[in-house]
This record gives sequence, C-alpha cells and structure tokens, in this order.
Amino acid sequence: MSKIRSKNTKPELKLRKALFARGFRYRVNDTKLPGKPDIVLLKYKTVIFLHGCFWHKHEGCKYAYTPKTNTKFWVDKITSNAERDKVNFQKLTALGWNVLTVWECEIRHEYKYDLTPLIDRIEAALLAQIPPKMSVKFYEERENEILMVAEDIVEYQRTPKNKV
Repeated sequence: MSKIRSKNTKPELKLRKALFARGFRYRVNDTKLPGKPDIVLLKYKTVIFLHGCFWHKHEGCKYAYTPKTNTKFWVDKITSNAERDKVNFQKLTALGWNVLTVWECEIRHEYKYDLTPLIDRIEAALLAQIPPKMSVKFYEERENEILMVAEDIVEYQRTPKNKV
C-alpha cells in the first residue's frame, strides 16, 4: 500500500489538464479544507474529489472488488474510507462548498480518449453555481488572430542616481 499514490495520479492529472485547457483555474489538494480535496475551484466555491473505484467503494463498478486474501481487513478499510468521504462531504457543505465527485472509471474507461462529455458535465455544474450578479469571462482561441492582452510596451528612461 505504500506504493499507492494519494495525489498526482494519472486520472487526476488527466482531469486537471482537461479542466485547465477549458479555462478553469484551481488549487490542488488544499489542506485547509476537510478531506483535502483533489481540485478546489475558489471562484465557484466548488471542490472536486476524484475517487478511485476500489478505494472508495464505487457501487456497481467492475473496479470496486473485494480482494480474496485478508478480506476482513479490506472490507473494514474500504468501508471506513466511504464513511470518511460522507463526513467530509457533510463538513464541506456545512461550510458552504459545492462538492462534485468524479470516479476513476469515468476517466479510465468511459472517457478513455475524450474527456469532453465529463468536462461539459462539470462545467454545467460549475456554471449553475454562479450567482446572478457575478459575470464570467471566457477566453477562446481565435484562428489567425493576435489578441492583445496588455497595453503597448512603454519605454522608460532611467535617470542616473546623481542627477535627481
């Protein structure tokens, strides 16, 4: 178990890369929040947990199985993980955070080559959380156009220290 990563897993990196490409900015593994969420979107007051199907007891998933050896240990371990997830969910919602859960199998199996449907679903959930007074600016790529973000570069003349 010591070789199992708790952060920067392949599915997590794939999800973060897809969110970033869509224009979402986030923090990773914020220790100040209950459960140390995998992705924290401050602008939307939303956290995303990316759960491994085996470790977090994804019901009805082929990756969520019970090992044949040391069964009691594994059942207790996986059950305690699922209970801890529920407690963290309640704490986060009590603090006013929106909680999204993405399962490993969604990235690993269903959207193996294209995460667009998953990111669309996450984006819809995030946009539903925006208060009506808040405006959102989306940046998009435009073909064969140069977009200016800052003003023109202004040259400043430096004055020597002796001549003030």
